[in-house]
Amino acid sequence: MKYDSSAPKVKPQVMGVLNVTPDSFSDGNQYNSLESAVDHAKLLVLAGAQIIDIGGESTRPGATRITPEEEQARILPVVQAISDLKLGAQISIDTMNASTAELAIAAGAGIINDVSGGLADENMFAVAAKHEVVIVISHWRGHSDIMNTLASYQNVAEEVAQELQARVAAAIAAGVKRENIIVDPGLGFAKDMKQNWQLVARLDEIEKLGLPVLVGASRKRFIAGALDEEEPNSVSHERRDVATAVLTALLMQRKLWGVRVHNVLATVDAINIVGALHEGSSDAENSSTKRQN
Repeated sequence: MKYDSSAPKVKPQVMGVLNVTPDSFSDGNQYNSLESAVDHAKLLVLAGAQIIDIGGESTRPGATRITPEEEQARILPVVQAISDLKLGAQISIDTMNASTAELAIAAGAGIINDVSGGLADENMFAVAAKHEVVIVISHWRGHSDIMNTLASYQNVAEEVAQELQARVAAAIAAGVKRENIIVDPGLGFAKDMKQNWQLVARLDEIEKLGLPVLVGASRKRFIAGALDEEEPNSVSHERRDVATAVLTALLMQRKLWGVRVHNVLATVDAINIVGALHEGSSDAENSSTKRQN
């Protein structure tokens, strides 16, 4: 196997998932007490996460929406507690509600991760602009109860890139600085299994936007479907985590800004292995050049 030594050498940021929800698809009801949430945040940082992404509303397919007040009651004490601990990781708030984002920023969050790309709440971009925080703009077409009916594309990668560009333009028009924008292709949102893999294979279309790219494939159904096409729901978290780490390693051939994952340690290990391969390739090339000279 010939290694591609021209691949990007920068390691992606690792965003560790912290869901303080009773119904998230992967870890619902595991960290919905303040103590368990804070303990898990500490573990994520120890494992190597540079960012902790805290969410209080499930976006799994078919999930029922909750009020912003209920979301805030779940996440704000957690954001404040983690901020007070000064763990050394940035805090991201995973929300589609501008009011929740604003309160989370006051409590210590420095990143808004809006899976709706500002479509669910027209005030989201104004909040990001006002506080000059980083905002992750994801590709999205509708809420969890209808998103599976919206997965219609002629060319999924090109259309996702076009729709993301429109949301980026809207953010900039609202006063968000371009350097504070990160884009996310929205894997699993209004895309079927085949479309998700087509999009992953053509992330170069997203790179053409000229913005940092965050990928969130962790434990999602299309990952499981590649492991067990007949019964994807039977695939364990452990197998999904290994597959996610493998995908992360492969995607490091791209220009990734970051990856959003549940199992931080497995992902960090994969990133470090690719880093070692980068270094070994560079050393080998330098040795060869010296011999030739």
